[in-house]
Amino acid sequence: MAKHFQKPYPIPANEEKRLKVLAEYHLMDTPPEEDFDRLARLASQLFDVPIVLVSLLEGDRQFFKTHVGLDVCETSREVSFCAHAIMRDDILFVPDALKDDRFASNPLVLGPPFIRFYAGKPLSAPSGEKLGTVCLIDTKPRNRFTAEDRKNLTDLAALVMDRMEIRRLDYVRSVSQARFENIAATSPDAIICSNSKGSITFWNQSAERLFGYPPDEALDRGVEIIVPASWRAIYESERSHLQKGERMELADQTLELSGLRKDGSEFPAEFSLSTWEEGNTTSVGAIVRDISERRQNEERLSRLASLDALTDLPNRAAWRARLDETMAAEKPCTVLLLDLDRFKEVNDTLGHSAGDSVLKDVAKRLTSICHQANMVARLGGDEFVVLLNGNDSRQANVIAGKLVSALSEPYEFAGHRCNVGVTVGVAHGPQHGHRAEDLLSAADLALYRAKAGGKGRHQLFEPQFRETAVARREFEQELRRAFEGGEFELFYQPQVSISDRRLTGAEALIRWNHPERGLLTPASFIEVLSREPSAASVGDWILRTACRQAAAWRKAIPDFVIGINLFEAQFRSGQLLTEVREAMKDNNLPAEAIELEIVENILLQNDAPTLELLQSLRNLGVGLAFDDYGTGFASLSLLKRYPVTRLKIDRSFIRDVTTVPEDAAVVKAVLYLGRSFGLNTIAEGVETEAQLEFLKEYNCQDAQGYLFSKPIPIEEFEKKYVRPAVAKRARLKAPSLTEMLES
Repeated sequence: MAKHFQKPYPIPANEEKRLKVLAEYHLMDTPPEEDFDRLARLASQLFDVPIVLVSLLEGDRQFFKTHVGLDVCETSREVSFCAHAIMRDDILFVPDALKDDRFASNPLVLGPPFIRFYAGKPLSAPSGEKLGTVCLIDTKPRNRFTAEDRKNLTDLAALVMDRMEIRRLDYVRSVSQARFENIAATSPDAIICSNSKGSITFWNQSAERLFGYPPDEALDRGVEIIVPASWRAIYESERSHLQKGERMELADQTLELSGLRKDGSEFPAEFSLSTWEEGNTTSVGAIVRDISERRQNEERLSRLASLDALTDLPNRAAWRARLDETMAAEKPCTVLLLDLDRFKEVNDTLGHSAGDSVLKDVAKRLTSICHQANMVARLGGDEFVVLLNGNDSRQANVIAGKLVSALSEPYEFAGHRCNVGVTVGVAHGPQHGHRAEDLLSAADLALYRAKAGGKGRHQLFEPQFRETAVARREFEQELRRAFEGGEFELFYQPQVSISDRRLTGAEALIRWNHPERGLLTPASFIEVLSREPSAASVGDWILRTACRQAAAWRKAIPDFVIGINLFEAQFRSGQLLTEVREAMKDNNLPAEAIELEIVENILLQNDAPTLELLQSLRNLGVGLAFDDYGTGFASLSLLKRYPVTRLKIDRSFIRDVTTVPEDAAVVKAVLYLGRSFGLNTIAEGVETEAQLEFLKEYNCQDAQGYLFSKPIPIEEFEKKYVRPAVAKRARLKAPSLTEMLES
């Protein structure tokens, strides 16, 4: 056990030599350098991770030569993932640190930065020692790290190692010429030294390989043999400085220039120059590296970082850079923001492979129609964007119309036809925004307005959209304060048996006691509230409050059932089943006392998780009412597929049921369906005796509406329904006069 605490992390067998080699690089505790920082930023963008580190392991600590997304510059080696990574040649891939015994209790997992995903590629010195890693970190688990990802990370590690190697040679050369030449003899980089006259005095084997001259052809010749015409003037100027005893302007710098080979060909090279004094003369040293492959790798990685991997369109980062550039140049432009309609249905019914196929086809259709666009990009998910030159509204509308038409044509996948549409928001620069974020916001608001008017449309931004959006945001903040401040209240509308007008339950309905506008019904706020992040929390409050009240009233009315409306957000929260169980347990309320009301939009999702959740609720014994049945697009198959127990006939059909034959026909049809599927039925909005008689004639079981009562607060409900029920039960329990005499 003591040994475990002495070495709480794995240690390489060659640790002593590894530390000695690491020291030769003289990188520990050095300030940030743009060369390293740029590669880290590239990695963050390429792999879409919030944290990228270049970690060097020394003794009992790890030092971060560059760190994107993390404020600290070192940690203990004991908590270092990289200590494990340097024990292997390949990449260390940790999909989820919480599920990995090596890291599950690591403070960097349980606390900031809350590591879940990790991938680290060792940085190997030319002699093989693992000095540290380039590592990628995310706060969310990742189950996949593809072969392409591994290649890209390996290439990035090689680029980092390139820069480290140049640093090492620079340092060695600066402290000892003899040691420099000893190392230079076996260096993979060309090492060239010259005197103040420009004559070559040292030429290693790598220089011969790179430039084509053997040592006997290069030594004592002028350095100009490797200098192409493109920078010969720079070379002559620097040599002139040396001959006058002046310092070279480019000394102690690393430059990317062309190198000239013996055969006359040129290649991209990195020249790292320095000078030193030998007696009364100045010597010049150059480390030259062929960066053809490195430049190709950097260009490839940079290109990948700016492309969407699925569609090969520019990604969000590339799009934003292009828009920023266009706006900064004050060029007129048009943004078309596209959002696919019904795309989720493709993923849900045919799988993500089908969804990916559709997205690729969308990209092809987009680029075909917008071939003259400044840029066509995929922002992510099912959202695309087009940047057009100029701000002609007529041209923008024509293109938007073509896009709606072309992208709404069916897609084929594995013999299946996929029907997907698109909605487009259009905004012009600079009319609708002088900054990139303002123009994007305008296009987004136009898209929102287009969707509100019906999908498969395109809409040009109008200034009043922004005014409406500001008002909406203020209203959303007001709603959040209302929930936090306890301004919401539940009213209850009685539900009665049509045959004998007996109270059977009530529907819980939310009201807002607004401090300035008074009591507000859901019509004033429910649409906005349902889209708020707090919707699921408000729904849970409604559920628990209504169940608590139902438990109290069931003491007087034993068969009382409470109807509770659900937000769509509660289905997505993953907590609904647990919350229903808790509400039942906390209030000692049987499942049959609860009826959850589900709107059509939830059922129309027609996905497996929704069906599974509803089935689980039904297995608890909870009732499930299909609210406002008949008003939308619900098909008969939904009644077969979903375990609903009651149909609620919408008030819009009840209003004129005795005077409009079409409404009467709909109501009769719903009642027939209820009987055929074995479902109970209840009619909403019953206001007249004639309506009630119609419903009774066609065997509707229950009703609610102003004929019996409007929604009322707790006190009024108890006065009108609960207390009479208590009194009635007391009378029934009281002994009669005959019973008293007999006793």
